[in-house]
Amino acid sequence: MIKMLNNHKTLIILLAIIILASFFRIWQLSSIPPGLYPDEAINGTEALSFPGKIFYPENNGREGLFLGLIMESFLLFGISVWSLRIVPALIGILTILGMYLFVKELFRKQEYANFIALSSSFLMAVSFWHVNFSRIGFRAILVPLILVFSFYFLLKGFNNLCERKKEFLISGAIFGIGFYTYIAFRMAVILIALVFFLFWIIFKNKGLQKKFLHSLKWWLLACIIIALPIGIYFLGNPEYFLSRAGGVSIFAQDSNTPISQITALGKSLIGHLGMFNVFGDYNWRHNISGSPVLFWPVGIMFLIGLIYSIFAFKKGIRKKDHWSSAVFGTLIGWWFILLLPGILTYEGVPHSLRTIGAIPPVFIFSAIGLYLVYQAIKERIKIQRKSFSFWLTIIILFFLLSSFIYAQYSRYFIVWGKNSEVENAFSSNYVKIGEYLNGVDSCIQKYVVVNSPGTPVSYMGNIPMPAQTVRFIEMTDFYNPWAIYVLPEKLDEIRIAKSLKGVVVFMQYDEKTMLELWGLFPKGRFIEKDGFWIYEIDPQIKNDTKSE
Repeated sequence: MIKMLNNHKTLIILLAIIILASFFRIWQLSSIPPGLYPDEAINGTEALSFPGKIFYPENNGREGLFLGLIMESFLLFGISVWSLRIVPALIGILTILGMYLFVKELFRKQEYANFIALSSSFLMAVSFWHVNFSRIGFRAILVPLILVFSFYFLLKGFNNLCERKKEFLISGAIFGIGFYTYIAFRMAVILIALVFFLFWIIFKNKGLQKKFLHSLKWWLLACIIIALPIGIYFLGNPEYFLSRAGGVSIFAQDSNTPISQITALGKSLIGHLGMFNVFGDYNWRHNISGSPVLFWPVGIMFLIGLIYSIFAFKKGIRKKDHWSSAVFGTLIGWWFILLLPGILTYEGVPHSLRTIGAIPPVFIFSAIGLYLVYQAIKERIKIQRKSFSFWLTIIILFFLLSSFIYAQYSRYFIVWGKNSEVENAFSSNYVKIGEYLNGVDSCIQKYVVVNSPGTPVSYMGNIPMPAQTVRFIEMTDFYNPWAIYVLPEKLDEIRIAKSLKGVVVFMQYDEKTMLELWGLFPKGRFIEKDGFWIYEIDPQIKNDTKSE
């Protein structure tokens, strides 16, 4: 009866955590973050224009799974910024459930398993780090999801090694799917090798090596079958295997000497180890610029949990407690190995997007720290149930919990969400251009002068990436955009008959290019609207300029 009651309470608490996680990821999803960054927009435009591809070479290359999910969302909800961003939001919510299942299975031999599982899920549910990337159309959010579910089924297989192979097949298949997510996932190959080694020691000491190797065979088979198509793609297109990662590696700097590489590695290592409690990512798209990625109480718990886990790992080795050393070795290895995609680069240090795979162990360490603090307080303060002190403690804890949730809400939705720097970081002015073009009469010819720098997109005639935001906003109203995008040095490609009207929008103010356009089409006027400039071409009006 007590077990049933505890299970009932656990289910209620877990459901509450998932509801809270859903609120943090879906509330005001259309307006926060404001705007639409071009890297998000191209995922939407290419999902519509080239559905079903394994790999998308443009914009430094992107694996295709995330774009496939976006296309499914468009089919279900229609084309909009919301339906693009609901995909990472749902992935983020599902990750919270996977986090609970994984942690519960990881610590199943311990009495504190449920506490750690619920606490880590809760901390992740409201953390700025995971919430933020659950609301941006970046494919990286898939990495924590794949890892927690793959390792959950793997641990279930280890805990039932003599019974069935289903869990190993599922785990291997999910891990194989990971290769279709984000380049940083490839570091997980090192992690899985470490995990297999740690658990091999356990089963070797139990005399179950053959069972272990048999199970490992099924895991590898499932993983290889699922990952084979993208593996074949990279064999035929090796230049896309590293993509942008090769360009920002510490080994690819201009002053490429051993000393400069070691210096860059040291700076990046210190920066990424300090990102949790000292100085975090400075990119406003990723973080409250420069702030630690963890809210300070969580940061303290993280340090306590990390230090405890290191000692527990060493103690497990010393006392030959192989299960304990495997559990804590997995967490420590996961944390450090998935930090490597950031540590091995010199650009944007510390980088909370490239290290997104380290999110699960970070919050597990934090939950361990919380449990240790809870136990220390519990041992020192004895409170009789249903006494005045008991109810006072409940009220205080409720107040602290509510304050913590509100503080996390405030960090994302107010401190970050309402900051003008965030609007700039997400190119909100380009969204306004797209909305303006959608409101222009269909009989008027529309051109966009793309004078914003960015990675060229080959199938658009090497038009820079920023145009993708404008183009996607057009596609929310018109599946096939009507505007024609031109480079500033190719104004002669603008074709507007003398008897017709047209509009030319400049993505950035550029007086030289604007004067050149005026020379080509003198019958028109310049208008400033919502921070961008438009040249209205109309045979019926005199040369003029005005602002709105």
